[in-house]
Amino acid sequence: MRCPAFLMVLPLALAAEPAPLAAQPTATVAPAAAAPSRIDARDRAEIIAKLGEALRDRYVFPQVGARAAAAIERASAAGAYDGLADPGAFTSRLSLDVGAVAHDKHLKIWSAASPPPPPSAASNALPRAEAGIVRADRLSGGVGYIEVIAFPPQGSFKRVLDKALSSLAGSRALIVDVRRNGGGSPESVAYLVSFLVAPGRPINDIVSRVEKTGEFTRESYRSVATPVSFARTPLYVLTSKGTFSGGEEFAYDIQALGRGTIIGEVTGGGANPVGFVDLGHAVAAMIPLGRAENPVTRTNWEGRGVQPDLRVPANQALAAALKRAGAKPALEIAAASRRQVFAPRSTALPGTELALRKLIAGYASGEPDYAALTPEFAAMTRARLGALKARFSALGELRSMTFRGPDMLGGDEYVLRFANGNRMMAVLLDPAGKILEVSSAMPLP
Repeated sequence: MRCPAFLMVLPLALAAEPAPLAAQPTATVAPAAAAPSRIDARDRAEIIAKLGEALRDRYVFPQVGARAAAAIERASAAGAYDGLADPGAFTSRLSLDVGAVAHDKHLKIWSAASPPPPPSAASNALPRAEAGIVRADRLSGGVGYIEVIAFPPQGSFKRVLDKALSSLAGSRALIVDVRRNGGGSPESVAYLVSFLVAPGRPINDIVSRVEKTGEFTRESYRSVATPVSFARTPLYVLTSKGTFSGGEEFAYDIQALGRGTIIGEVTGGGANPVGFVDLGHAVAAMIPLGRAENPVTRTNWEGRGVQPDLRVPANQALAAALKRAGAKPALEIAAASRRQVFAPRSTALPGTELALRKLIAGYASGEPDYAALTPEFAAMTRARLGALKARFSALGELRSMTFRGPDMLGGDEYVLRFANGNRMMAVLLDPAGKILEVSSAMPLP
């Protein structure tokens, strides 16, 4: 069974093509049609039926899922949703109604016509990052600093994190900033923790429900060997109220292991990894399929958040950590930095431009080279080929591609100029050079 992932708090586009890379900590299920501007009574009934089924069959707490499903069905029968023809208004009401029962910050329903607001402030004005890593710096007094704003799948995260943390080897103290971290892969969380403890330490368990049953599986994550180690280095972790999901797991794991000092604000309080469910009519839901269980505390941070060891406003957390580390305090990393030793790359990864060119040509012709795609992505492409062909053939000739930078998952973003419009797309290759994921073709001026 593939384990669900902690939410990455980023916008998800629901369209007739794959969702944005940055929105996909694991494979998502996106609606196969563009968002309608209005929905009728039959549409609403179909969405409620699929949502009720998903809650009963998949939600990590079966009894709670059943109660939430019954609540929206009763509301529908009583006419509570009559007249909600606007998809955004309807899905917002559904989210409120299931939330009133489940009290789960990861549980959301939304329409492509009105994407959901993030459950935290973590996604506001996110900086450029490569595989979730914004920067690494050497500060005064031998202090190292790294900011991690997401935990993408380990295939891309490991490569970038190895480079960033290796550049901080020998630091007298280390600051890990997750104030803007919205979550991601539990495996990648465990890999970051691995740099900070000895190999073989239990880090976190994910307990996942087996669909349509009351049975559960358990996947355990342990620390592994890393290129450099900070296991004996004093550690400070910066948090905010916008730290959410997998970002919280990192802080919680460090605290449970007694490994470092958490400085900042109480975090958002979301500990249930999610899967995406297509409800039809360009409506989708994030359904928590599992729960985190720390092997030390035997519980998690759901609904409570991680409680800092030193509680200060988020904008003062860096200064407080520097003071604790015996260095000169500063509120902003730009002022504290002596030398930035890692930044997101400015050149494309080998093969991404050619791969994306070939894929776009295949979309437009209706004959993509499926051998150049991973099996999962090939299946997704086959299912949506008709819509993809219509969309890309209408764009006309591809006249230029310009590398824009790495994206949140470590892929490459390009600005594409077609005869009939400009788009932005990102592409991520697997280690064998096959296309693992691409983003939606987002319009540009």
